[in-house]
Amino acid sequence: MSYVARIARAGLVAAMAGTLLLSTAALAKVTKITITSKQSPTYNGQTFGDAGQFERLIGTVTGELDPADPHNAIITDITLAKKNANGKVEYTTSFQIVKPIDMARSSGLMWHDVPNRGGRLDIGGNPGGDVGLSSAWQGDNSGNTVPGTTNEWLTVPIAVNADGTPITGKVLGRISNASGVASQPMIVHSNPVPYKPQSLDTTKSTLVTRTAETIEGVVSGEKTVASTDWAWARCTAAAPFPGTPDPTQICLKNGFDPALLYQVVFTAQDPYVLGVGFAAFRDVASFLRFETKDAAGNANPLAGGIKWVISRGVSQSGNYLRAMIHLGFTQDEANRKVYDGAWPIIAGRRASLNTRFAMPDGVLKLYEPGSEGPQWWSPAPDTVRGLPTAGILDRCTANNSCPKVVEHFGAAEVWGLKLTPEWVGTSANTDLPLPSNVRRYYIGSTAHGGGSGGFTTTPAAAPSCPSTGYGVGTFAANPVPHTESVTAIRAIFRNWVMNDVPAPPSRYPTIASGNLVDSTKAAMGFPTIPGIPATAPTGLINPVLDYDFGSRFNYSDASGIADNVPPTVKRVIKMLVPRVDADGNEIGGIPVVLREAPLGTYMGWNITKGGFNDGKVCNYAGGMIPFAATKAARLAAADPRLSLEERYVNHDGYVAAVQAAASNALNQGFLLADDAIKLVNQAKTSDVLMPAGTVGVVEFVHPSDDQYFMTTNGAEATSLDGTGAGGGWARTGEAFRAWPNDTSAPADTVPVCRLVGKAGTTRADHMFSSSATECTTLKGDSSWTYEGDVFRVRPLSSGGCPAGHEVVTRLVKAASAVSEQRHRWITDMSLLTPLVAEGWTVEGAVFCGGPS
Repeated sequence: MSYVARIARAGLVAAMAGTLLLSTAALAKVTKITITSKQSPTYNGQTFGDAGQFERLIGTVTGELDPADPHNAIITDITLAKKNANGKVEYTTSFQIVKPIDMARSSGLMWHDVPNRGGRLDIGGNPGGDVGLSSAWQGDNSGNTVPGTTNEWLTVPIAVNADGTPITGKVLGRISNASGVASQPMIVHSNPVPYKPQSLDTTKSTLVTRTAETIEGVVSGEKTVASTDWAWARCTAAAPFPGTPDPTQICLKNGFDPALLYQVVFTAQDPYVLGVGFAAFRDVASFLRFETKDAAGNANPLAGGIKWVISRGVSQSGNYLRAMIHLGFTQDEANRKVYDGAWPIIAGRRASLNTRFAMPDGVLKLYEPGSEGPQWWSPAPDTVRGLPTAGILDRCTANNSCPKVVEHFGAAEVWGLKLTPEWVGTSANTDLPLPSNVRRYYIGSTAHGGGSGGFTTTPAAAPSCPSTGYGVGTFAANPVPHTESVTAIRAIFRNWVMNDVPAPPSRYPTIASGNLVDSTKAAMGFPTIPGIPATAPTGLINPVLDYDFGSRFNYSDASGIADNVPPTVKRVIKMLVPRVDADGNEIGGIPVVLREAPLGTYMGWNITKGGFNDGKVCNYAGGMIPFAATKAARLAAADPRLSLEERYVNHDGYVAAVQAAASNALNQGFLLADDAIKLVNQAKTSDVLMPAGTVGVVEFVHPSDDQYFMTTNGAEATSLDGTGAGGGWARTGEAFRAWPNDTSAPADTVPVCRLVGKAGTTRADHMFSSSATECTTLKGDSSWTYEGDVFRVRPLSSGGCPAGHEVVTRLVKAASAVSEQRHRWITDMSLLTPLVAEGWTVEGAVFCGGPS
């Protein structure tokens, strides 16, 4: 019988068993929901369109699982988990709900967000009226998953042997780039290793050092540290070796050497039954969607209000979603389909959750599992690893519980997070087909999660290599953003689930198109760029490694028990990467404005500088190499890439390129109209080929109280951008050029004063004026606070503004019973009519912006 046939048969058996369980009222269930905190309204009382005000509910759910239920039987060690008096396995999980106060104004869509390492997620108030749910899945009680009031946490049972004795097993811990005599914790990505040694006797553990490791797992210079030369202890310079006994710290007699990697293998006991996290996550969503009350009679706060559920997770959380779907947790114990959609974001593997002594924080560094079994959606062979033909959707296909799936990635997932076997299998010789319920969108030439965006010729600082103790990158951080793309994809996905409007076809590099090639500089067509090693990026990709975990490990499901610690590497899987253009920017994928109007070469990889991993790929950080400003500078540097001057001629030429790129992305459905306007206005105020000495002025709005504010496009604008939604500041899209308020400005310019109205007056807004008389008057008015002269402009003349300069018009909205006086300044005259309709009065043109 084929693997798929076995899965189908198992689904039928599960359905039959589920029916029997229903008839005997033996279903696993939510036994209690508790609301521990309610904030109503939240977001400072802000109203969000037709959805009105929102409220926030925080609480816990306690549930129980029947180990014999086929829906739960795949959970490793569930039969060995400690049970309650009813023979059930209990869990308690935290949650947060953000919902319209009036659920009649809700859209009926609930986004079920997967926390990343315990971080509580917040969908935010939204005019569409969507409900946000964040609930826990990671129960290893480590780092930010320890129960608290501001994070998501899950308590799960431990497993014990049938005779009640503790279960033990080998666990691996690693320390790198450490120095000095102070003790060091064992870290998995950013959290401590969640298991402790059974004994502090170092003769029962093995600590080794290594001078080098290749990315394929070839080890050099390994030496065993004598048991007398280290301790499970906490030590400092003031209290050195042997320190104070501590099972979470390693202390060395002679201190740590940053040139060495330290690896310890120890025996731990009491493994968490972490696979319970799959069922807990499923059951919270199922309860809120389908039930009216819990087993104790407590009301479901969303009862009857949820029509659709989309699960959504980013990075580690997206990997969790892929594992959840693969293992069949899309159907509840009543055989109901729980999820209409699933959105694994920048996640191309499966979280390692369903093994004994699992460490779900791993990010695919050496010896960390996560790429075992099918990483692809539809059934496909895996002859390289000798595994059955299978796919992630096999189980949900068998019981008709598959959600619609959207996945999107960037280049960092290819280079650092072992993505492309999902596209081409382990043979890497043909494109694997996508099923009709899956869309794949690739955001080329981007870092993990995207960069900071904007349009500037000043490179960002080099990024840290993600994960504790792994150094910094060689090149500047990659700024190409995911933000606007994700906003568009969210609208696409929402429409697909709620209205059955098909999402646009998948867009990603393929072998058939010639845009997916071997991971070598020659095959990619990567240019020789000054400052980058001549062979790069050959040899930088982080490959999938086929590990030998032992005979009790299920390699198709990545479940069971891994006895080989550390595992041996059986083989290295071939990896493919996107082809690049003459600039080194990737070809294929969805359009992104900064990628289509580039200011440099944007890479999904960076090179670690210094430390144990010097010269290797900087985990999943990205990088950027800017273009030269002029042809002369390019030629002097022997740079083959055209300069900004040669590409765009001048600032207007660059703005035109951004406008064309925004129109292209908008027309293809991967950019929303408001974001297109915003990006073009950012380009207008950018420093790209701008006349020397000018600055950008951008307008912001504070939506909760309708305040408007202008600032030069510097640190203050960056700070305002970072305040986010939910009552923070946001760009309106209005912008113009000006000059700095210093001696570099032209002699015929005048300063603009900035004042803010004092709280409690009718003038609690901002005022900007280029009139010396008005500025003097306002400074003398006790209801205003003068904040300084902030930039310079050209005054209006009888003929208006000089050619090429924008006319800036001021509007005022009078104080009312619900709002103080408001002012704003615009250059887009198409806004006048709608603003007047909203109650604004046009005060007239007030000054001239700089050359556009």
